[in-house]
This record gives sequence, C-alpha cells and structure tokens, in this order.
Amino acid sequence: MEPTTPTLGFAHLLAQSDAVGKSLLAVLLLMSIASWALIVIKGWAQWQRRRRGETFLNLFWNARALDEVQHELATHGARDPFSHLSAHALHAKAHHARHGATRLADAGTASDYITRTIKKVLDEETMRLESGLTVLATVGATAPFVGLFGTVWGVYHALAAIGMSGAGTLDKVAGPVGEALIMTGLGLAVAIPAVMAYNAFTRGNRVLTGRLDAFAFELHSFLTLGHAPGSAKHRPAEPATRLQALKSAA
Repeated sequence: MEPTTPTLGFAHLLAQSDAVGKSLLAVLLLMSIASWALIVIKGWAQWQRRRRGETFLNLFWNARALDEVQHELATHGARDPFSHLSAHALHAKAHHARHGATRLADAGTASDYITRTIKKVLDEETMRLESGLTVLATVGATAPFVGLFGTVWGVYHALAAIGMSGAGTLDKVAGPVGEALIMTGLGLAVAIPAVMAYNAFTRGNRVLTGRLDAFAFELHSFLTLGHAPGSAKHRPAEPATRLQALKSAA
C-alpha cells in the first residue's frame, strides 16, 4: 500500500504552524472580529441617524414657530445630530436671556454665546461620527502585511524542511509554498471589508457634516435675527419700488 500524503489546506496549515504562525492567525481573527463589529454597529447607527434626522428636519421646517420645535424636543428628546444641535442652541438662547453674561463662559452678546454653543455641538458631533474609524483604517492598512508576514514565515519553514529532507522536486516545493499563501489571502480577506466600510462611513459622515453645517447657519439666523437668511424681511426694496417712493417724496 502506498503511504497516504496529508491533504494540504487550512487545517493542515493550522496543525503545522508554530507559535508565531498561530499568533498571526489569532491577530487576524481579532482584527476581523473588531472590524465586523464596528461595521455592524456604525452601519446601524448611521441608518438610524439618517432616518431620525429626516424626521426631525421635516418637523422643524413644517413647524409654525420655534416653540413647537422646543415642545417636540422636550417630549421626545434629542435623538439625532440635528435635534441635538437645536436643543443646545435653544437652551443657549434661553440661558443667555435669563442670566446674561454673568460668567466668562457666557461673555459676549446672545449671538456670540449661541455661536459658541453651536460650534461646540458641531465639534462633539464630528468626534462622535469619527469614533471607531481609526480602528477600521488600521485594520485595512495592516492586515495585508500581517498576512504577508505569515506567508513569509511559512515559506521559510517549508523551504527549510525541504532543504533538510533533500527532496527538492516540484511537488515537494509547490505544496508547502502554496499552502503558506493562505495567510496572504486571509490578510486580504480581513482588510478589504474594513477599507470598503471606512470609505463608506467617511463619505456618509462628510455628507452629514455638510448638511449639519448648513442647518446650523440657518438655525443661528432664526435664533438671532428671527428669520431665515435671505428671507423677505432681510431683502432690500426693489429698484422700481425705491424709485416710486422717491418720486412720491418729490
């Protein structure tokens, strides 16, 4: 009977790996678990944030006065960046109207205090949106190199074993070397989803931040001027209207 040769594959690679190889496999496994956990958590949070933000903006722009918005926030709370920004800005306006500039933190006019509050909330929301993205970027950048290191380590041991046995035929070389390439494939399998998720989350955050900045400008105008920027209250009279007024005065 011919001797049975071991079947090459991941199971054989795991069985023949030393402490370094198994440590690299464990590192790749931890990277994969961390990246997929962040993908699921941040993906769900981004979807919830988008849905709740659209609901609040629809309520805000259809409200007849800011009192309705304040009542909605007091009833249901702030559950998205837009409502969070509105709640803090409304509270800043009411706080400055009641207490004035009694502290250094409240120094300046009401417009200055509301501007500082809005800037602070925007920074907080940006930090919250970017949390976890560093882990995804690190996994996407380092996982291929971890897998490549595992491949180099496996090829080294395979060639050393072949050199000691003296059997340098193609079937003795190609099998162990090809098996060592599994580590590179694992590294790429861990890195590709992390890079794709990082790019998707970064783009979504950039779009949301732009919309939040535009909303913050309009909200500041409502709270300080009493109307939206560019509204009819803020527009100068038409040239024909001014000319008629001058003729009438003459």
